[in-house]
Amino acid sequence: MALEWEYEISFRINGERIVCGCDEAGRGPLAGPVVAAAVILPDGLYIEGLDDSKKLSEKKREKLYDVIRESCVDCAVGHASVYEIEKYNILNASMLAMNRAVSKLRVRPECVLADGNVTRGFDVRAVPVIKGDALCPSIAAASVLAKVTRDRLLDEIELLYPGYGLGKHKGYGTKAHREALLAMGATPTHRPSFLKKILGGEK
Repeated sequence: MALEWEYEISFRINGERIVCGCDEAGRGPLAGPVVAAAVILPDGLYIEGLDDSKKLSEKKREKLYDVIRESCVDCAVGHASVYEIEKYNILNASMLAMNRAVSKLRVRPECVLADGNVTRGFDVRAVPVIKGDALCPSIAAASVLAKVTRDRLLDEIELLYPGYGLGKHKGYGTKAHREALLAMGATPTHRPSFLKKILGGEK
């Protein structure tokens, strides 16, 4: 079933012509940064197969990644590091990554539709949309770009820290990942506050 444009259109009717979708990837993993993307799509653009990135296979996400980048009005990606996740907490770090993504857009949006129930720090009007990646094409597109970008980054991080399977599970707390942590300890790309139940007081 294709995502509908009613949500974005409702803001454009109110005079906010340039509407940007924003979403993040990587709030739950034990390792790696959180990555956000911001996407402005042409009005009414239909992208076959576009959906919440979590519902798509890796192959489909990779294909959509190229289609979105080729067909969007503008798009950008922002990161928040493990250090920032630990310093500000994961919610605030996610907001930081979203703000960075929006700030990198060459086309300035008049309104940001952000997946979730919180928006903070944007210098334009920002509206939270619960389950927005399953409702709004622009947010779904952002979810795909964020997920693919982060997955590719974890593939590179795996080369720095082999043995943890980071390229396979992308930092999530799988059984294999937890066992590797118990056997080898944490790396600089792991989030200490996320490891307390696994490693106890160890860092």
